[in-house]
Amino acid sequence: MYRSLPTGPIALDCDVLVGTWPAQADIDLSPEKAAATLAEADVTGALVCSARGAWFDDVDGLAETLSLAADRPAWSPVVTVNLRNALRAEELLTAAADEGVRTLRLFGALQGVPITSPAYRHTIALAAAAGMTILTDGDVREIWPAFSGRGLRVVFLDVHAYHLADFILLAREEPGFVSSTRLLNAPDSIERLVGEVGAHHAAFGSRAPLHAIAPSTLRLRHARISAEDRATIGGGWLTDTTVAP
Repeated sequence: MYRSLPTGPIALDCDVLVGTWPAQADIDLSPEKAAATLAEADVTGALVCSARGAWFDDVDGLAETLSLAADRPAWSPVVTVNLRNALRAEELLTAAADEGVRTLRLFGALQGVPITSPAYRHTIALAAAAGMTILTDGDVREIWPAFSGRGLRVVFLDVHAYHLADFILLAREEPGFVSSTRLLNAPDSIERLVGEVGAHHAAFGSRAPLHAIAPSTLRLRHARISAEDRATIGGGWLTDTTVAP
C-alpha cells in the first residue's frame, strides 16, 4: 500500500562542512553551495564546521566559521582542534566559548591521532569543563571509552548500520551518547534505534555538501516512526546545553 512521505522542514543538520577538502578537491564546499544544498532539501539549520580547521589551521578555521555564521543566523558555528598540536586547545576553546560557540568537532581519524593520545584526553577534558557538545568522527566501537562516564553529550558521526547494536548497548548506559543518522541506512536502522533507546539518541546528519544530502533526508522521512520522534531526530535540540536523561 502506498504511504505518503512526511514533509516539512528538518530543523538541524549536525554534520555540515564548508571550505576546502583536499582529498576531494573537485567538490564545491563553498558556503553558498552548502546553503543551497540545505535549502533544496528543506533543512533550515545546521551545525557548521570549517574544513580549514580540520585540515590546516584550527585558529583560522574558527575565525572563518564565526564569520560564516554571522551572515547566516540559522547556522551554529562549530569549533575544532588540531589534535596534532593540542597545546593551544585551551586558548582556542576559551576563545570559542567567549563567542558563544557550544559545540566542538573532533577529526582524530582524519588527523591520524589515536583516541588513546594525551591530545585527545586533554581536549575532551577541556570540552567537558566548558559544557560543550562534542561531535566526533571515528569508529564508535573503538573510541567510546574516552567519552564515557563524563556526563557529556557526544554525537558519533560515523555510526554505521552494521555497528548499531554496539551503539545501542552504549546508549543504554550513556544518556548523552547520540548517533548521527548519516550511515544508519539499513531499512530499519532508525526505527530500531528509536525503539530501543529513544529518539534523543539520534540526530539528523548528512555531511553536506561533501556528501549527497538526499539519502539522509529520504531515510529520515521514510522512517516508520512517530511524527514526534521524527521531529526530535530532525530538531534543533542539539543546540540546547542540557543532556537528556
